[in-house]
Parts: sequence; C-alpha cells; structure tokens
Amino acid sequence: MQREDTTPPDASFLPAAVLELLARLPAECLPGGRGWCAAAAGILEASAPKPGNVHPGAAFPDLSHADLVAAAVASARAFEAAPHERLGRTIRTAVAASRAVTPSNANLGIILLIAPLAAADDGGPLNAEAVARMLARLTPDDAADAWEAIGVAQAGGLGSAAKWDLRGPPPDDLLAAMDEARDRDQIARLWARGYEPLFAGPVQDLRAELAACQTASGPAAVAASGPDFETAIVRTFLRQLAREPDSLIARRQGAATAVDVSRRAAEVLTAGSGWRRAAAEFDRFLRAPRRLNPGTTADLVAAALYAVLRTPSTR
Repeated sequence: MQREDTTPPDASFLPAAVLELLARLPAECLPGGRGWCAAAAGILEASAPKPGNVHPGAAFPDLSHADLVAAAVASARAFEAAPHERLGRTIRTAVAASRAVTPSNANLGIILLIAPLAAADDGGPLNAEAVARMLARLTPDDAADAWEAIGVAQAGGLGSAAKWDLRGPPPDDLLAAMDEARDRDQIARLWARGYEPLFAGPVQDLRAELAACQTASGPAAVAASGPDFETAIVRTFLRQLAREPDSLIARRQGAATAVDVSRRAAEVLTAGSGWRRAAAEFDRFLRAPRRLNPGTTADLVAAALYAVLRTPSTR
C-alpha cells in the first residue's frame, strides 16, 4: 500500500546552510528519502539554539555542532537501507558510521529513535501502528546488535540496572529490555509504548509550530525563505520538555532537578511575546553553575523532524 503523501518534497524549503550540508550525502540518499530526511532532521535539530543543548553558538567540552552534523551525514546511508535490514543491524551500522567521524558519542539517542521509524517506513503510512508492528518482529540477533552498538557508542549517563544491564550480555528480547527500562529512560519508554507518544506529542507540536510560523510570516515570506524551522524546533523542544522531564537529566542530576527543569520550560512558554528572552535566561540556567543538558528531549525532537519531513503534506 502506498502512502497517500508520497510526493517528493522540494528540497528548497530547507535553509541554504542545511542544503549545503546535505549535499555531502551519498548518491543513494535522494531528497525526501529516508537517509536524506534522517540527516536533515539531525542537522536541523543540532542547528536550532535549544536551551541547554549544543548548537552553532554553544558547544560542550566533548561535543560540538560539527560533531553532530558529521554524525548525521555519516549515518544517513544506514537509515536509507533500513526497511531491507534487521533493525539491530541498522542501529549497529549507523553507530559505527557515526563513531568513524566523531570523537565521542554524538547521536546514539537519535539513532535509537529514528532507526525504528526508518525501518517501518516502507511505503505505507508512517505512524505508531507501523512502528509497533515492526518492533514486534525483533529477534535475539537484533538485541545482540543493538547491545553491541550501545557499547561502541560509549554513551555516558546511561546508569546501571539489576536486569539487562548494558554492560552485561544482551537479552533475547530487545523490546522486553526496553520495557524494563521504561521508567528511567524516555527512549526505552517510547519503544515499549509503540511510538504513540512521539506522534501524539512532539510530531503534533512540530506541525503546529510550523503552521504558526507560516501564519505569522505570511505566505510571501514563507515562499521566499521557507518555514521558520529554527523557531518551530525551539518551541517544540520547550513543549516536549515542559510535558515530560528529561530522563538524561534525571539520571545524572536526580528526578527533582529534572522536574524543576520541566517547570522552567513551561514558564518560558507562558512568557508570551517575551518567550525568546525567557528562553535565553533558561539557557543560562541550564549551562551554569552545573550542566543540565536536556539531551533526550533534543533526540525526541530530531525523531519528530524525521516524521514530519517524511510526510510532505503536513508542511
């Protein structure tokens, strides 16, 4: 069954700087395809000045905007082939490609979130039901590959667990392991719930924010420069963070701190026309005196971007 909105997108709707980066993609990653959209999602998310995250104007000692862009471009080929590979192999291939071009873990969370979307993205409707059906077909080989990929990524802040610890042997059932971790990790929770929270939350938020930006700018401005992805991405990030405490912050700094960060994100959204100034103050709070990085929230926004980019009729 063909998706109703399979019209290839006009790539010119993206910012020129993003298009320049996408020109580095392998030839098989055509505009509008899985690999192209995955790379575009990673680049767009990394380039928007989201509070507390890496972007062109802010880096961490172990991670820069250039690292995120390089990882997004390098992993595109794996996503392009995703419907024709086991999910675990797609994850392992994407992580290996990213690690080959970056000095540290740059996009493990994005890979774990977009890989199921790309694997389920086989020409039919891309929705939570399609992802859930694909996840139900996982095998022990998928679990072994995913466990190996997480080890290769050398991600920090993952914590430990009494059952199916990431430093131990892989489980036979990857989905069961994700369900076991659902209370301490948002990505695991999304896998366990079949991706419905992604489509009902950040995907809808992003579509609404893009529509609002286009309405505010007017049709002539949108036709000239495209939709305001930067504003839409930052506000989608804030909406998701206000909705759900970031699990990376919760593991590193405690649940109470994560809840406080979510409360502050909600306050930014209630600042009306002064929300940008409030967002800048929120950003300063997240960076000093201690780093409170809502990194998993950023990963969720990247996954939402993929879903929206792969459904052109929603733009």
